[in-house]
Amino acid sequence: MNGAAGWGARLMNSSITGMSPWIIFSLLVGPGRYELAAALALAVAVVLVVVRHRPVYLEVAGLVFFAVLTVIGMIALTDTLRWLETYTNELSNLTIAALAAASVAARAPLTTPYARKKVPHEFWHTPEFLRANVVVTHAWGLAFLAAALAGGVGDLVLHNPDNLWTAWLIQVSALITAMRFTEWYPAVPRPPVRSLLMPFVGLLIPMGVLVLLLDAAPRWFAVGLMVVGVVLARALRKDVVIEEQEGGRDLK
Repeated sequence: MNGAAGWGARLMNSSITGMSPWIIFSLLVGPGRYELAAALALAVAVVLVVVRHRPVYLEVAGLVFFAVLTVIGMIALTDTLRWLETYTNELSNLTIAALAAASVAARAPLTTPYARKKVPHEFWHTPEFLRANVVVTHAWGLAFLAAALAGGVGDLVLHNPDNLWTAWLIQVSALITAMRFTEWYPAVPRPPVRSLLMPFVGLLIPMGVLVLLLDAAPRWFAVGLMVVGVVLARALRKDVVIEEQEGGRDLK
């Protein structure tokens, strides 16, 4: 029970969890999926607010935002629903990016309530603590902004809201990078930069497979993605093993 309780506490104390309704909606919404995406994002937002005794701003904002989108979807006419299916990906991503920027301007970064759960009270007002939350919040804002720009290219330039690159691969890569950065940047001591790259490198192989299966790029490009993913994964893994061995020798 203690292990389960500890795992639950770590989950609730992660800013990634607070971002989860926005992530779910961003990656799921599209033609024929608006109502499902809004309902799932709202359901997760409701759970976060109900489970937490003192809901934080990010979770309340998610609850209100996705409740509005869900209600609009329920009453929207066909043409309006088609517009929502096409453009609310960008609307949602730009909204959370704007919230991130506004929170930093107000000196209350979105990630601060989660970080305070992991750090003793005496460090809450130190410049280092504030700077770490500013940087991580900016990272999330940039990730959602990149997702919005990618979605905008798919919708407005390619006229294909379900384009593999703009609707999925670029957005997933941006958000996974932000997730990894959230864990990497505040760590003390901070791991080497190459450990920050591991999740993205791990994406290259399945990315290449999808591109190959769906014929989303020339075959040589898809194969190249897989080869680069394998080579980089082996190189990074080798570096980690060497570091662990050197660390073990230092302890002796």
